[in-house]
Amino acid sequence: MIIRIEPESDIPIYTQLSNQIIEGIARGSLRPGDSLPSVRALAADLGVNMHTVSKSYHQLEKKGIIQIVPKSGAIIRSQDEVKQNGPYEEPFINSCMPVIAEALVVGMTREHIEALVATVLNDLEGKTPS
Repeated sequence: MIIRIEPESDIPIYTQLSNQIIEGIARGSLRPGDSLPSVRALAADLGVNMHTVSKSYHQLEKKGIIQIVPKSGAIIRSQDEVKQNGPYEEPFINSCMPVIAEALVVGMTREHIEALVATVLNDLEGKTPS
């Protein structure tokens, strides 16, 4: 999996990193049981501070997506293990609400928004448009 950091982005680097790891899991490039690079190694590869990578890993651990094992590193958790961390509907709705509201404000129809969501899901699942 290739991680690309955009230093000029308004999105903090640790969030960009977390998002790309989550996307890698969703796409299947990272699988349950896989180890992530050490904080030190990933920070060196990306040219970012170790604390940035550590913050990203801890954010993912808080969400239950990875498990940090002292002296072993960060391990991708299975979907069953992630589900045990708690309900995800509310955070999902809270994240999507402003984006969907903005789409409606700029004139997108419900059908257009649903089609865009389907496009993203198909992309993550590796499906080609029909």
